[in-house]
Amino acid sequence: MPDQRRGVLFGVAAYAMWGLFPLYWPLLKPSGPIEILAHRMAWSLVAVVVILAVRRHWSWFRQLTRRQFALLALAAVVITVNWGTYIYAVNTNHVVESALGYFINPLISVLFGTVLLKERLRPMQWAAVGFGALAVVVLTIDYGRPPWIALTLGFSFGLYGLIKKQANVGAAESMTVETLILLAPALAYLIYLENAGTATFGHTSPGHALLLAGAGVITAIPLLCFTAAAIRVPLSTIGLLQYIAPVLQFLCGVLIAHETMPPSRWIGFSIVWLALAVFTYDSIRTARRNQIRLRESQPERATT
Repeated sequence: MPDQRRGVLFGVAAYAMWGLFPLYWPLLKPSGPIEILAHRMAWSLVAVVVILAVRRHWSWFRQLTRRQFALLALAAVVITVNWGTYIYAVNTNHVVESALGYFINPLISVLFGTVLLKERLRPMQWAAVGFGALAVVVLTIDYGRPPWIALTLGFSFGLYGLIKKQANVGAAESMTVETLILLAPALAYLIYLENAGTATFGHTSPGHALLLAGAGVITAIPLLCFTAAAIRVPLSTIGLLQYIAPVLQFLCGVLIAHETMPPSRWIGFSIVWLALAVFTYDSIRTARRNQIRLRESQPERATT
């Protein structure tokens, strides 16, 4: 039980840090979103290599198959889209819409399971997905356009999770491969900015340069906390903890960034929250039923 308690604390820490990301990226201005993204790629590699060096864990690289490498290369492309969209959203005052993307992510993951993995949905899961689709329609009417930032974040992160599941490589190890693949284009863009005279790293202030380099650290630390949580607590618990991040992002957008929330937008978000309530209730109920069935199927121990 103490180990599980530590796992919950690690999970809360990971999702809380992810949820507070909207407070960090604006500190990197006047750097543009693409420059921030390039620095995040480069410094994330540095951070995970240091972590692996401390752990003296390198044997995994020789065991990596071609299929795993190809999947991680695809994951690198997908997470680039996710990171870039998120940084753009936060630095252009679309924090609330970015929170929506992570609210609907569990529903998108379920949809991927149905379409790509041929999994069968339970009736309440279909209801949750239906409510999620209705919310997107309502918010499309409210924004006057599809909530493309939310949809891009939700679908890219859902696809990223699906690819990582197929690759079956550890968190720090997979991020090392992904950021190694991304290093060349990231460095090429940063060199281009330097030659064009528009780079901000080292040309603004030492504090600004430190914050840009810190993008790698704040990427790696919550990932390690999440990994520590995932191996200690049940998947159902992780499923509940994942809502901490979008809740904090939403609060950052409304209370700190003071983004506009007209009544129609509140209605759209309320439908999303209803969908998540249905989804979570069904997940918890199913997990409990499976536990009961497992206990009942186990032979009773002989008593003396």
